[in-house]
Amino acid sequence: MGLFDNAIPGGNITKPLMIALGALLVGKMLSGRSAEEPEQSPAPAPAAPVPTETTTADGGLLGGLGGLLDKLRDAGHGNTADSWVGTGQNQSINANDLGAAIGPQIIREIAQRTGLDEQELLKQLSTALPGIVDKLTPNGQVPQQHQVASAFNS
Repeated sequence: MGLFDNAIPGGNITKPLMIALGALLVGKMLSGRSAEEPEQSPAPAPAAPVPTETTTADGGLLGGLGGLLDKLRDAGHGNTADSWVGTGQNQSINANDLGAAIGPQIIREIAQRTGLDEQELLKQLSTALPGIVDKLTPNGQVPQQHQVASAFNS
């Protein structure tokens, strides 16, 4: 995947994990479309209500990378999130802590989209996010949303 090849231990980002990362960071990846492809015909209504207002403007389910970092900070994991953005060593995050920070509704939505079990999804995200965020913030600054989308499309 280019930029993300060595972002996670083992260097292997599976398609479900890329969908999950895209769901958090780049809104239109939820449906498998790239961030630049226009929406085609409307999809059938989902069985459960989907928080459509949170997927607007290609910001992902949490409002993009900045929104994800804010969620982590609000949940008491600011030092961990800041270590991913900063230029030093990345701190790890427990899968359950990550799930609590993101929220059960978002985790459920992403798990449904990826076909992964919620616990497996959290395990993979907790392993991948420190390296992915680190790669997206090489200078210790959170990029603009279009830059994040470009990283996923390259």
